[in-house]
Amino acid sequence: MKADRDTTLRKLKTVRGQIDGIIRMVEDDRYCIDISNQLMASTAILKNINKDVLEAHLRYCVLEAFGSDDASDRAQKIEEIISVIGKLT
Repeated sequence: MKADRDTTLRKLKTVRGQIDGIIRMVEDDRYCIDISNQLMASTAILKNINKDVLEAHLRYCVLEAFGSDDASDRAQKIEEIISVIGKLT
């Protein structure tokens, strides 16, 4: 992985803590809107992590593939990005 490992792990651990908190909120039968707000906060962090990972992939993995003479590797990287875009939309 080319994204900053420490930053990625820190953000993932933050989300894990939030998810644990959301589980407790559900178990404690907390107010729905409070749970929803925490879910949206966790989702926002996950989207941010995904953006960082995809950006690093483009800047390093894809750029490296396009600097090589391997046409199949370049085509594979294009297909991977097309697939990710399809999942995001």
